[in-house]
Amino acid sequence: MQRLDRFLSEAGVESRRKIKEVIKSGRVCVNGAVVKSPEIKINEDHDKITLDGVQIHQSSRRVVLMMHKPAGCVTAAKDDRYPTVMQYLPSEYSKLMPIGRLDLETEGLLLFTNDGDLAHRLIMPKHQIEKTYYAEHLGTTTEEDVIAFRNGCELKDGTKCLPAILEPLGDGKSIVRVREGKYHQVRRMLASRGKPVSYLRRIAEGELTLGDLPIGKTRELTSEEILKLESVNFDEKFFV
Repeated sequence: MQRLDRFLSEAGVESRRKIKEVIKSGRVCVNGAVVKSPEIKINEDHDKITLDGVQIHQSSRRVVLMMHKPAGCVTAAKDDRYPTVMQYLPSEYSKLMPIGRLDLETEGLLLFTNDGDLAHRLIMPKHQIEKTYYAEHLGTTTEEDVIAFRNGCELKDGTKCLPAILEPLGDGKSIVRVREGKYHQVRRMLASRGKPVSYLRRIAEGELTLGDLPIGKTRELTSEEILKLESVNFDEKFFV
């Protein structure tokens, strides 16, 4: 049993806020009867839920999945040389698509979804959410490195990066926060400062954190977590 508004939200009909308006307008029926209370409990396996006469099926619900990607696999549907992240998905999630990518040797937080609009929004450069990485590297990052990241690193091939945040942790360890996704960007940024990376893990996207999710495992995001992803907007204060 779950609330009607949550069921419709997870089915990808609308955001939770807009769904309440839709329900209160009398457009939703449960087993043929108009329902105007978003809080009503429904049995998603047995009740017939319709919106403007069209049945909403549980199979059509929106899913956003978090994976703790292991090193040694690529973010691709198939690959001739390496295992792929799809091999770590439980069978019921096999049709989900990854949102963005992590390179072969990078571990950490990787999202998957069946909502193409959400995936597109999250990878658009203007709306791309802040991504946080933990890095282990040669040498120790300095205040000069922090300033270089803040000003936008220039990579060895001349590529200019957007301003980013570098937090030295001492003893060859750092936190890096970026808002763009150039090829091997974090590795290349640190290498441009003479700090080649030996280990890299994405630990957060926006307010989402990897937490204690074991390597190679997955979990579904809650509807509240999905709504936080949807509400992320470009924030120029990040670069100040």
